[in-house]
Amino acid sequence: MAMVPKRRNKLLLILGLLAGVGIIVTLVLYALSQNINLFFSPTDMAQGKAPTEQRIRAGGMVREGSLQRATDSLKVRFVVTDFVHDVDVAYEGILPDLFREGQGIVAQGKLNSEGVFMADEVLAKHDEKYMPPEVTQALNDAHAQTQDQNQNQSTEETTE
Repeated sequence: MAMVPKRRNKLLLILGLLAGVGIIVTLVLYALSQNINLFFSPTDMAQGKAPTEQRIRAGGMVREGSLQRATDSLKVRFVVTDFVHDVDVAYEGILPDLFREGQGIVAQGKLNSEGVFMADEVLAKHDEKYMPPEVTQALNDAHAQTQDQNQNQSTEETTE
């Protein structure tokens, strides 16, 4: 049984449109997946949950006394902590005016194979009371984890 030419043309048009829409959706999803910057706390990075050599966001508090500036360039190193684990951060550029030790930051960059976060952008909070939501959550999670560990240790000591 032969297909009527009108029907065949409609079928080919519909199949062509579906293929075109499929290609467009695939390209959009691929582009979006390349631009996603997931947030990781220092504890997540220390536990190996953060991917290496992939662009991510990291945040926490800048550890007091950890800031080291190069004398001959704009290179700086500092430590970001969630008070459970620390991560070394290397950055080359001008730090924000509001950047200080003991303050919350969010940095964007890549975690290298040595565990050093190579930041290409550093964002500091804009007033004394504001804390980025991701940093607040990471600090709360780390605090809860520390309390759980302390409770487990004290329970083990009392049962011995």
